Amino acid sequence: MSDVSGQGFLSPHFCFSTAELKTFLRLSRAAVDDSISQSLSGLTLPAQGDADSVRTAQRNPTSQHINSESCRSFQNLVLFPSWKARTSVLDYCAVVAASPDPNDPGRFLRAAEARERREHVIDERLDPYSARYFPRETRTQCLANLVRQERAIEEIVRHRTWSVMQDRCHSSRSSWQDAMKNFEDKYRGAIKARASVESGP
Repeated sequence: MSDVSGQGFLSPHFCFSTAELKTFLRLSRAAVDDSISQSLSGLTLPAQGDADSVRTAQRNPTSQHINSESCRSFQNLVLFPSWKARTSVLDYCAVVAASPDPNDPGRFLRAAEARERREHVIDERLDPYSARYFPRETRTQCLANLVRQERAIEEIVRHRTWSVMQDRCHSSRSSWQDAMKNFEDKYRGAIKARASVESGP
């Protein structure tokens, strides 16, 4: 399968190694979203020399106003790139989950279980539950379920992070979805502009 995301470290193996996928998402969230309050507090400290202001900022970090330029820099250089990276990973793994998987190591076990089930004589009078059969999920099905779960988690995490950003930065009341879309539009525009310059007249 081709690398649809454009990120070289991605591969079907990465997606199917669900521990690696979940570790990447967990560390990314921990580095940016889970520490959002501390990161923003680091932008509020006043200039050196104003000892009283420094002590006040350290005692009441959440009450300090952050100038708009610092907020924009944090959003565009730290927050949104982190979100974009996680979105790219989940989008890529969703494509993997929806693609044929002839190398699924569990396919032989499922085939054996299905064959055994077909050969098994069922007598519901003796066991009313014996007719119930729940085939083992394929690894693409497991991956698709995981991607859905992680996307739901992303919604919650981003909503929480964006609420903190709006509160501390006194930014516009637009949703994080709109703000992220605006960032991605600008990102794509910059990529196109750079490609145009590199290709020449």
